Amino acid sequence: MNSRVLRTELRRSVAPWAGIAVLVTGLLFLLLILGPGGSTADWTAQWTPMALTVRGLLYYLWPVAMGLGALQGLRDHRSRVTELMATVPRSTWQRAAVPAAASVITLASALLVIVATGGTWVLLGDTAYTPLGWLPIVLVAALALVAAALLGMGVARALPSVLTPPLMAVAALVMTILLQQHADEALPAGNTPNLLAQLSPGVALPREELLTLAPSVHLGQTLWLLGMLATGFALLAVASGRARLLALAPILAGAALALVILPAEPRDTYVIDKAAAELVCDGPVCVTAMHRDRLAVLAPHGKEALRVLREVLGEDAPETVREETALRGPEGKRELSAEAVLLDFDDPVIVRAKDEQLTRALVGQGLAPHCTERSSWMNSIGLDEITQSLGAGWAMGDFRLIDWAGHFDWPEHRESGKAAWDRLTALSPAEQRTWISDTRATALDCDLRDTRGVLTGEAF
Repeated sequence: MNSRVLRTELRRSVAPWAGIAVLVTGLLFLLLILGPGGSTADWTAQWTPMALTVRGLLYYLWPVAMGLGALQGLRDHRSRVTELMATVPRSTWQRAAVPAAASVITLASALLVIVATGGTWVLLGDTAYTPLGWLPIVLVAALALVAAALLGMGVARALPSVLTPPLMAVAALVMTILLQQHADEALPAGNTPNLLAQLSPGVALPREELLTLAPSVHLGQTLWLLGMLATGFALLAVASGRARLLALAPILAGAALALVILPAEPRDTYVIDKAAAELVCDGPVCVTAMHRDRLAVLAPHGKEALRVLREVLGEDAPETVREETALRGPEGKRELSAEAVLLDFDDPVIVRAKDEQLTRALVGQGLAPHCTERSSWMNSIGLDEITQSLGAGWAMGDFRLIDWAGHFDWPEHRESGKAAWDRLTALSPAEQRTWISDTRATALDCDLRDTRGVLTGEAF
């Protein structure tokens, strides 16, 4: 390939504009529309959520790449030099290689800048976990953009019409919308069967930081996209009608192989990253490898909380403090354990608690664990925090409200908590201990109705 011709192509063709359009659109969505957030699954927090977020952007970037690729494929037709170029001694595939290479360079560079921007935010954060599993997610994204552009170019050359670019862009957009998946539950789901949804290059924005894509997904999507790329290049390089029909073989073969390899169920598509979820412990206090850097701060408070719980619960006390790794949807039930104090670094109580408040929060969690997800994006406050405050106050000898995202600055919550504490301390020591035991049992059974009896007075 002549480098001088390639440089000319990069200066004067549609390829640079395609790269700029993808870059600007991607950064606009990433920085302004999505923006940095406070969740552990936010794209600024960890490498894998960042890579999955970039893949999520393909719902919008993929149609842009395909439409602009089709516009570039019309160049010879618009310039009315199709017959002239056919007389050039260079073969058609050599002529097709130059615009194809220009698209590959510009689109891959645009995606690289988007990924570098996301990676910079991750590096500026407090994560010390650097896996390699995010690389295949990004590489498939780059392949998807290149395949879309080449397919657009090939179809436009085979069907030279001013309507081809907008129709290709709209068709790609409709496809991504129909196959779109949403992270409304523990595992992403959509309106179409999971097998077909994986033919879309985009993925649902991450809700769980430990979730990643299975290797079979990478393989199946790579085969599908390579078939698409091969068909696009073949349509760009051939001229006869029969050859164009044969050019459809790669994309059909890629789709067929992909549907055989891709998993049929969401639980096999989105899997727990075993390396990230591996527990790292300091004695009885354990966190995931992804949050190894938080262990030094958590460990002394976790050990102190376990000591307090042993004093008040005896043999029934939990033995470990452990970060949760189970998946659950919004407001989904947690998998509670009497043997472990479970913590979630998305829990606003844990995030906000410092020093003695962190110990108090862990003691409250051990005595009255909440059985639904308590995430920072939830707007309502439950009664679990009051119950945990009472339990921790009883165990530690003084009552303080465990704050939940500042809600206990509200006078009504302070008054409710103080009234419940007065009712509890008015009981005899034996009755208080009975209430603690009953509250822990009902919390572990997720009997929210009985737990709420604390505030109504039914528990006393």
